[in-house]
This record gives sequence, C-alpha cells and structure tokens, in this order.
Amino acid sequence: MVIKMKFECRLRIIFAEEKQKNPKFKMGDFAEKIGISKAALSALVNGKSLPSFVITYKICKELNKQLDEIWVCIDEK
Repeated sequence: MVIKMKFECRLRIIFAEEKQKNPKFKMGDFAEKIGISKAALSALVNGKSLPSFVITYKICKELNKQLDEIWVCIDEK
C-alpha cells in the first residue's frame, strides 16, 4: 500500500512575516545559516522540492517553529 501525501509549504508567508519584523532579513542569509544554497531554498519555498530531515530540522530550529507550522499536509484526492 502506497500512501500519498501532499504538502503545502508556508515558508513564503513565514519569510514575509520575518521581513516585516526585521527589514534586514534576507533569504540568502537564511539559506547560508542552514547550509543550503539560495536556489535550493527557493525550490523549497516554491514547493518544487521537499527538504531532507536534517534541513527540515535546521529550518524549524532557526525559525523556532514546529514542522506542521511550516509544511501543512493536504489530503490527496
């Protein structure tokens, strides 16, 4: 049995909120902090890819958010 799950990434919204709090916030700096390229982070933000567990952990820790606050599971129908 194969279970299909689809996720909606909220990083775009979270980053916009961060930018409002801190105008100096930059995606490139964030990507560097968690050890990935800006292009890789962009792919995550735009829903083109899902991160590895290690990157997921780093993103959650850096943003001080739970996994389900960043990636919301959407029922596949």
